[in-house]
Amino acid sequence: MNKQIILTAAFFGMVAVILGAFGAHGLEGKVSESQLETWETANRYHFYHTLALLFLSTFSRAKSQSIRLSFIAFTVGIFLFSGSLYILSTRELLGITQVSMLGPITPIGGLFFIIGWIGLFSAALRHRA
Repeated sequence: MNKQIILTAAFFGMVAVILGAFGAHGLEGKVSESQLETWETANRYHFYHTLALLFLSTFSRAKSQSIRLSFIAFTVGIFLFSGSLYILSTRELLGITQVSMLGPITPIGGLFFIIGWIGLFSAALRHRA
């Protein structure tokens, strides 16, 4: 599982850097300031949870269900929370007019982040030094 977590984190880290650079250089002047702030929020949380995934890999030898839960929750959270914000901030550029379904996806992604942190907390309580 350690290798799977590290590979996932490395992939998400690479994508976060690419999307961060795209937001800083490719979206300037093409979207509103508010949409650019939304993009930056998506990217910030994307990075935070990529780093959280890397931290999870330090617990992987414990073979904990809590770590597995955190891994899945952080991964789903990045897709739902950050992904929905990336789409919402560029919806005009992408030609997406039906955004009503994306509204509830963002907080669901946030809920997955919270579940991931709870799993990490639980794993840390159970982990023997």
